Amino acid sequence: MAGPRKPVVEVRRSQRRRRTVSAYRDGERVVVLIPDQFSRAEESEWVDRMLARLAAREGRLTRSDAELLARAGRLINLFLTEYGDQALPASVRWVNNQNGRWGSCTPADRSIRLSDRLQEMPDWVIDYVLLHELVHLIVPSHNAQFWALVGRYSKTERARGYLEGVAAVSGAP
Repeated sequence: MAGPRKPVVEVRRSQRRRRTVSAYRDGERVVVLIPDQFSRAEESEWVDRMLARLAAREGRLTRSDAELLARAGRLINLFLTEYGDQALPASVRWVNNQNGRWGSCTPADRSIRLSDRLQEMPDWVIDYVLLHELVHLIVPSHNAQFWALVGRYSKTERARGYLEGVAAVSGAP
């Protein structure tokens, strides 16, 4: 049985590059940019490394709604166990029409939506946003009880800072 096909790779050497290596997809091929002084062995090593990085990045970009629902279940088990079904959403899905917020929750129908802009972000940021929305199923407002429950996640402040930084760079509110 054959594994996944290796893409066509174009290696571009640059005399201006000293240490950095980068790669990007250009249609069906992958372009890898390396310093001119790299040996053939280093080139081969870096091509493999960059192909793996691209595959990992692209894998993160194809996150499914089913994966999101499973992630919600894990977060409930870790942080909201005592709330049982009260913390359980009816649906969790990625949406592409949320540009002013990272996520939203409708407690009345127990639905949670996360902006697809989060898909490229680290898992711990997605976990924070998802937990934030799950807590809204228990506490609809942003009161002290709400923040106490969200604060059970150890990376809450780090994730909030990350999102604030992304918003600042992109000019979003």
